[in-house]
Formats: sequence, C-alpha cells, structure tokens
Amino acid sequence: MSANLFDILSRSITDAAATAIETPAGDRITYADLVARTGQMANALIGLGVRPGDRVAVQVEKSPEAIILYLATVRAGAVFLPLNTAYTVAEVAYFIGDAEPALLVCDPARAAELAAIAEQTGARRATLDANGRGSLPDAAANTSPDFATVPRDADDLAALLYTSGTTGRSKGAMLTHGNLVSNALTLRDAWRFTKADVLIHALPIFHTHGLFVATNVTLFSGASMVLLPKFDPGRVLGLMARATVLMGVPTFYVRLLESATLDAAATARMRLFISGSAPLLAETHREWQARTGHAILERYGMTETNMNTSNPCDGARVAGTVGLPLPGTEVIVTDPDTGAHLPQGEIGMIEVRGANVFKGYWRMPEKTAAELRANGFFITGDLGRIDDKGYVHIVGRAKDLIITGGYNVYPKEVEAEIDDIDGVLESAVIGVPHKDFGEAVTAVVVPTGQPHLTEADVTKALEGRLARFKRPSRVVFVDALPRNTMGKVQKNLLRDRFAGGA
Repeated sequence: MSANLFDILSRSITDAAATAIETPAGDRITYADLVARTGQMANALIGLGVRPGDRVAVQVEKSPEAIILYLATVRAGAVFLPLNTAYTVAEVAYFIGDAEPALLVCDPARAAELAAIAEQTGARRATLDANGRGSLPDAAANTSPDFATVPRDADDLAALLYTSGTTGRSKGAMLTHGNLVSNALTLRDAWRFTKADVLIHALPIFHTHGLFVATNVTLFSGASMVLLPKFDPGRVLGLMARATVLMGVPTFYVRLLESATLDAAATARMRLFISGSAPLLAETHREWQARTGHAILERYGMTETNMNTSNPCDGARVAGTVGLPLPGTEVIVTDPDTGAHLPQGEIGMIEVRGANVFKGYWRMPEKTAAELRANGFFITGDLGRIDDKGYVHIVGRAKDLIITGGYNVYPKEVEAEIDDIDGVLESAVIGVPHKDFGEAVTAVVVPTGQPHLTEADVTKALEGRLARFKRPSRVVFVDALPRNTMGKVQKNLLRDRFAGGA
C-alpha cells in the first residue's frame, strides 16, 4: 500500500462534504473539492514536466491555492520546496541553485526578476498570486480532476525545507512522507483534534509550523481551518466566537493581550491555544490564563524534526517548559563534547529520535553525519534539561552559550531574571568578545517605559539573584528585539550590533 501522504490523507476522509478550508470572504472548499482540485493541480504539474522526485520551488503568498499546490506536489510524487516570501532575488538564487527544482512557482509580480535564475538551472516557471490567479491555476482549470496519486514509500522525500541559515550556509532538511504523516497523526491524538474543530490559521505556510503542523493536523483530523492571509488581532478575536483552536507564535498572544476585549467570554468557545516556534515568556503565559481562563499549550519542534515535545492537553501545562516527549519520540540530554547521556536534571545537548526525525541534509553528507547519529538520534543544537516530572526545559541554543572566564552562562536563565524586573518588557542576553574573559555577558533590554530604567537599576536588581559571573557586565536598551518571521529573536544580529559598542 502506498505511503504517499496524500493517499493516507484521502483514505482518512470520512465526510467529503465537510469544509476543509474557509476563506475570510466565506468561500468554502470541501474535502471533496480538495481531492478534485489537487487532482487538477497535479495534472497541471505533470503537464509542466514535473516527475516523481523532482523539486517544486514555491515562493507565493498564502492562499487556499497555495495549500492545494503543496498537496498536489506531494500527490504527484514530487518534493515541495516552500520559500519565504521575504527572500530577495539573491537569496532565491542560492536555493534554486542548490535544490535544482524542475519548476519554480512565484508571484506574477516577481516572474520577470526570477526568470534568469530559473533559466540558469533549467527550471520551468509558473505563477500564482495571493488571490489564487496565475498561469498555474489557469493550467489546472483546463485539466481533469482525476489523478492517480503517485505511490511513494514512507522513506521517499515529500518536502525540502531550508533552515534559516543564521550562521553559514542554509541547509535543506529532507522530510519524508513518513516523517510528515507520523507527526501529523501523533499531534492529532496528543492535541485531541476531531472533525468538530475549527482552526484559526494565521501562520505563514513557508515554515514547518504553518505548513505541516497547522495544515496537516487539521486535514488529518477531518477538521476545518479558516485561512487568514496573515495575523490580524481583530480578525482573530472575531473568529474566536466560532473557532476552537488557535496555533500561534508568542507574538500573537502578546498582541492579543493588548486588546481590551480579550477575556473569558471572548474565548469561551475556544478549546485550545498552542504556541511555538519561539520561547513563550512565563509572564505571557500567566497573563493569558488570568485574562481568559485558558493555559497556553507550549510545544517544541524544529525544521528537521517537526514536533518533539508538547505540554499535555490533559495535565499540567508548565510555564517555561516545552512539555513532555511526544509518543514515539525519544528525548535525551547528552554531554555536548562527548555525547555521553547525562543524568536527569543536568543541562546538556538535547537529542531526539523517532519517526519524525528527518532523513538528512540535502547534498550535505558530512553535515548529516555530524548531526544525525548512526543510532538515529538527531543533535538538535538546543541546550536543555529534563526535570523530575519529565518536562523538557530549553535553556538556549548551543551557539548562544556564553563562556566567560571559563564559566558557562545559559542566556535563558539570565533573561528570566531580567524579565522579572519591574519596567522590563523583554530581554535578550548575548556574549560579546572580551579580551580578558573571552566573552562578556551583555543584556539587551526592551523597557516598558514605566518606571524609567537605567543600566544601574538592572544590574542592582540582579544582585543576590545571580552569581556574579552570570550578571551582565553591560546593559543596553533598545526599542525592540530583532525577530525573524516566526518570532525568534535573532541574536546573531544583536551580537554583530553590539560587538564593538552600542
């Protein structure tokens, strides 16, 4: 039996007339429509020369047609390669040159500037805009909805997602049909998704969170999603009257808390609020629960593994943790230097193993061998610990670890103390070069403005709360922390900015 993700999805459909995708304008795509339209799109892809195993690179705005294109690509046995819509021509050139797709789908407005890149690699071109129009949907409209889904094994590639590449060359994570299906089914069960659920889908779909977690979990549950083009606090609040689930990044919840209309009554119909892609401040967690009566469920995943852990649906959702390992996923903490398994409670490198773990990095066998052990454990690059109840605590990225005077400083520990200071909105702690200590602990603080804070105020407040070597030798104030599209603080930019002075 075929392990193609679309085959497994189509076999799970129990109500073809149920709504799968709804637009803000009220247009509805049923599961029957989804099967028919992905069939048409798959036929259009075949007509453009796409063959099983070929990469289809896609840089388009979010729309129902973009979701259909993803499913059609998988259905045709090809490999879906989503690209951030903010990528420049030069950035796209790297991905196209590395992945060598058979087809590049882009917004009509960018077709001319991307034409030369496609020609250099021999990729064909098609267009798709935010309204679902373009040469690709035009071609699909003239094809049959009948399409025999291409059989795939669980180990065959379904998607190629490039990591952010904050240091060095971006790496293409090879995700298989088995990876995506196993994680979707695990999350469906862990988060108690059913066909009665309605997801507010406000995430971008060029990233694991919006494309695979939000979309796949919803569809494999027979549930429906309201597909918003982007996050809009007012629109999201309005949808809570008839939706049941919101998946978001911490910024979503911070912005929603700014609304005076957010309260228990506004969220009474909602079943679940999920946060990921970046750390959720414990303060945000507490304020959300106080205002709405709901505890945000935080989880942990990454491009190479999809989701690894989750706070429980039934049970304590502990602020500051990313919960328990998901069923079928093993999480261990090891010595970063030796790889030896560390005892419970000790901080070390987080490693994960399971059906969710990717196949390796595209055309980078040495990098794959360095990060994916022969025993199947993936070295995540995240430092953390597992407490006595089994909850996983992330203390930071290994590359963000600060070594000052021979002592290890974990930024999250320092940030947690700074964030508790009256007048601090949030903070980021980084290491900058220091001639005597190797690195100096530096705190980048976003103040609330009330009360007015000085560097001395912050350093004095940390006395008695942190060992001297952990306390920032310097505190700088900024209006906002730089973040990527998924809300992660870009500490590499802060290190570059403050390496030589404010």
